Amino acid sequence: MQKQRQTPRWDGERQAQSIPTIPKCCPSAWEGTGCSPAGDGENLAFPQECLSHQQVLSTVRQMQKLLSAQEAAHLQGTRSLKKQLSALQSRVQRLASKPWVPSPSSPLAVPANGRKLGRSARVGHDVHFVCDAGFRLVGSETRTCRRDRTWGGTQPSCRSIDDCSSNPCANGGTCVDGNQSYTCLCPRGWSGTSCQSPVYTYVDECQLFQPSPQTRLCLHDCLNLPGSYRCLCPPGYVLHADRNTCEDVDECTGSQHNCTHGELCINTFGGHRCVRPKCPPPRHNTSYVKTSSFQCERNPCPMDSRACRLAATSISFHYLPLQANRSVPRVLFKMSTTRFVGDSLRFAIMGGRGQGVFAVRRSDRQTGELVLTSPVVGPATLEVELEMSEFSRKVLLGKHIFKVTAFVSPYEF
Repeated sequence: MQKQRQTPRWDGERQAQSIPTIPKCCPSAWEGTGCSPAGDGENLAFPQECLSHQQVLSTVRQMQKLLSAQEAAHLQGTRSLKKQLSALQSRVQRLASKPWVPSPSSPLAVPANGRKLGRSARVGHDVHFVCDAGFRLVGSETRTCRRDRTWGGTQPSCRSIDDCSSNPCANGGTCVDGNQSYTCLCPRGWSGTSCQSPVYTYVDECQLFQPSPQTRLCLHDCLNLPGSYRCLCPPGYVLHADRNTCEDVDECTGSQHNCTHGELCINTFGGHRCVRPKCPPPRHNTSYVKTSSFQCERNPCPMDSRACRLAATSISFHYLPLQANRSVPRVLFKMSTTRFVGDSLRFAIMGGRGQGVFAVRRSDRQTGELVLTSPVVGPATLEVELEMSEFSRKVLLGKHIFKVTAFVSPYEF
């Protein structure tokens, strides 16, 4: 607590006593403060002594100093009190202008395929939620910030609207629900967006043009419709904007995979794979430690362990998506070293499944290539283990192992 400064007070009687008085000069034969006749007249010849001019000036200066000190003390006390009152007023105004705003216990998430309107977290304020076209809101449309630091209502979500629920296809047509739309597959003799128009001339475009590579209408499959056709894509693909070709769906990026905790998602053409790279178990005084999701490094070797020194310095894992029946030869993977201290590098295939379709070649002094030499029909999984050895004057300096896995799609796109 701040100690209050006491302001000196004026005590008239006490202060007046401390002010020196100036004796009054009386004429001869007179004395006292009122200059009365002196005694019986015996001493009339001796006048009272007056103060000198210097003494009078000194006394006046003392009185001026005393009055100045009293005036300064009074002003100092007034200023201090005024300053304290101003500080108190400012503090009260700041507290009044900044009301208490509670923070919610957790932020409100934006639902997938929807939007959140409003960002204020003050008590009594609302946040609204809306869904994109083709989706409906499930949960609270509006949530209010309450005084107990929680949000009212429940967390909403956006669910896809089934466009076929209203049975829009007439004349026995089959409704196929799409993204914010639907398609009617009309029976023979009917056409139109809702199979409402009869067809008098029936032409099967798919049968006429799809079998020939030169005239085929669709990259994958063709569905004939009355008066038209529709291209279809296999699972794992979506139809391109040109309505003819198919695009691969990246399940790993869109969180559409089923990989568990600790597994890595690898996107392939038409699907995905879940992998879990593991370092080899300890053997012959040789052990490895995982330095990243796809690489293992050898631990320091014992001084007398030759087997450890001859083991690979590092092991890396590589996963390649591959389309079926690709043209060959085709370079799939390159090996190199960023720090080349020896005088030569050697590249070799050490093993694996399906290694008969692979070959290794050198592209420059520090780079080797894994080459696909034969077309592969999918679906298939090919594995090959590559070794890159570094020598200096025919003495082995270190080895690096590359474990390459190729996931071959059943499709050529």
